[in-house]
Order: sequence, then C-alpha cells, then structure tokens
Amino acid sequence: MTGGAGYIGSHTVRLLLERGYDVAVVDNLSKGYRHNVPAGLLYEMDIADTSGLTGLMRKLRTEAVVHFAAFSAVGESMVAPERYFVNNVGGSLSLLTAMLGAGVRHMVLSSTAAVYGNPHAVPILESFPIQPVNPYGESKVMVETALGWFDRIHHLTSVCLRYFNAAGSAADGALGEQHEPETHLIPLILRAVLAGKPVTIFGEDYATPDGTCIRDYIHVEDLAEAHILALEYLLAGGSSDQFNVGTGSGHSVMEVIRAVEEAIGQKVPYVVGTRRAGDPASLVASSDKLQAKLGWQPRTSALKTIVKHAWDFARQHA
Repeated sequence: MTGGAGYIGSHTVRLLLERGYDVAVVDNLSKGYRHNVPAGLLYEMDIADTSGLTGLMRKLRTEAVVHFAAFSAVGESMVAPERYFVNNVGGSLSLLTAMLGAGVRHMVLSSTAAVYGNPHAVPILESFPIQPVNPYGESKVMVETALGWFDRIHHLTSVCLRYFNAAGSAADGALGEQHEPETHLIPLILRAVLAGKPVTIFGEDYATPDGTCIRDYIHVEDLAEAHILALEYLLAGGSSDQFNVGTGSGHSVMEVIRAVEEAIGQKVPYVVGTRRAGDPASLVASSDKLQAKLGWQPRTSALKTIVKHAWDFARQHA
C-alpha cells in the first residue's frame, strides 16, 4: 500500500490486518505519520523511486497495490498545479512501471469525485462527463486514463474509487485526521471550537439552499471497507472498473456546523470568507453501482456518527 501512513490509508491498513491480510506500507511521510502504521510494516520510500519499489515488491511477493499516495488539496492545486502533476501523475506512473517490473497486475486507486467538476445533476453517476475544474481532479483523471491503457496493453486491472469528503475517525479513537495544514471542514470546525478561534466558511453565495457548498460526507471506516471489497474483487478476477463511493446525501457547510453544535452543545465560531477557486457548489456521489456490484453499504456514515467520532478523536489529541 502506498500512502498508508495517511488518513484513509491508515484506516485501511488497520482493517486489512483485522481481515488477515499481509500488508506493507510505502510512505515518504510528507503527509502521513509514522505512528499511524503498526511496527514493522512501514517502508519509508517515495513512489518516484521506481527501482526501489520494483525491488521491494519482488522481495515481498506483492499481489496487489492499494494506491493512496497523492496530494489532495483543491485550493493548493489551483496555486501550484505543477506539484500535483509531478507527484500525483508522475508518481503514479513510477509506481505502475514498478508494478510491471515486479509482475504485479492489480491496483485499487484512491480517486475522487472531483473528476466530475461541476456536475449537471446530483447525485453523480459514473456515466457523467469527466470534466474537472481544478488540477487535483485533472491529475486523478490522468491516472485513471493511464490505468485504462495499462489494462489494455499490459493486462493490469484496476478499480478507481471516486469519493469526495472522507470524514470521521476510528470508533475507538485510535486513528483520525491529522493533516498539517488541515483543509477538511469537520476537523477545522472542531479545532476552532477547541481553540476558541473562528473557522472560515469559503463563500455563502453558491446556488444552494443556504448559499454554502454541499458535500457528501462519508465515514473513513466505510471508505476503508470499499477499498477492501475492491481489492478482493480484483484478486478474484474482476475486470477494471470505476465506482463512486458516497452516501447519496449531501450536507451544506452550515448544516455541518449545526450538527457539530448539536453534538458538542456549544456554538461554533465562524467567519465568512470568499470562495475558494476550483470549488464546485454541490458534489454528492451515488454509490448504487458499488452497492450492486461489490455489495458495499455505508454503515457508519450518518453525519451525527461522523461528527461524534471526529469530536472524540479531536478532544483526545488536542
């Protein structure tokens, strides 16, 4: 697994180990944390190191790769697109080249609903046009496109999981969001509460009921489950495919703030700022295809549950 010391990756590592899988984590720790990975599983390496990856996968007799390693901040990608194309696209091509060299022919890709840009309707279906509005989304489109060609030419099968707002923490509080800098809404709100400083809402003039952006928030443990189902599907001989991972229900920024206030019993301090470049008004992903084909269900993604788990983790690690 690449990026297994990060937020979603570390939860997926944990679930894979619980299911009895042998796991190795490749991470350069630029965004992840060593303490997120159980002892003995971490190989500190950059995915740009093609020869190093090839040798490691040969040594470990790797069967499949779950690929999380990527930069994922939309706002940053609008300022420094070169970082996203070099890291997300170039790094993924290095990894794919290494997989070919090591004889590994299955990949689960952590993709994003940002590939759809500003969808013409919600919830988003996999058949919707691919038209990203920021370099982050474009970088994932490029990797998905490359995977299609690697399948046609090298018979390397893949599943691309397109999701948007991963949220929440492990139910026992052992793992959670620790991005630096933090860009995700729920942990930013909780940090604002704990610090007594206002969180910034980026825009209140979108074409939504309350003027703030709407997103599909999915619990990180439900996301981890989706990655394992995708992995098992490929290992069982499944063909390459793309799946949305979402609840089918969107929540606005203000709705999330109200949910936090209800959960913690106090007001959230906030100020309204200008829109962030590259932010669509509404992104809600239908997961009907994933549920029908792989049997996935969002079991812990109610907003109330997400907020509770995130708040428990935030208080423990303040």
